[in-house]
Amino acid sequence: MVARSRGVDILTQGSGNPGASNVARVLGSKWGALVFGLDALKGAVPALIGLAAGTRPDAYVLVSAAVLGHMFPITRRFRGGKGVATMGGAMLVLHPITSVILFAVWIVARKTTGKASLASLLITIGLPVGLAIGGVPGWEIVSVVALCALVLVRHLDNIKRLIGRRELSATRQ
Repeated sequence: MVARSRGVDILTQGSGNPGASNVARVLGSKWGALVFGLDALKGAVPALIGLAAGTRPDAYVLVSAAVLGHMFPITRRFRGGKGVATMGGAMLVLHPITSVILFAVWIVARKTTGKASLASLLITIGLPVGLAIGGVPGWEIVSVVALCALVLVRHLDNIKRLIGRRELSATRQ
């Protein structure tokens, strides 16, 4: 919606992904940050509602639905984002300390490598590890591992491009 409001069909530009990294690449970091924030809200709001109206398991059910809906939206013929920002928003609510640390890791990795996808992969792998180190209950770690596995699957093309050294830079072209 953000790219469309600027007259851009984001699915035909850059990587073709509707997520924050591609919007930043095509339209600039200000617009990418807006998309990131909106996508993060997609995860944070269900987490907050789940905690307020029920229990942590209820929050995880709502977060799972939000992440799946973000990745596979019916209205876009199941072509959605990769779920990193949506997961990040949810985890900021459910695990704020780990999330802030991983956001710092993402920033450093992104600035160091110039690859948002590599930074996203690092924090996706780091999330369940960080939660395990933090002593989070096993059922939550299993839930997070399942969601992170989906995020990793959505990044398979990025992984192939990273291995082949063909991955796009995260900066605006």
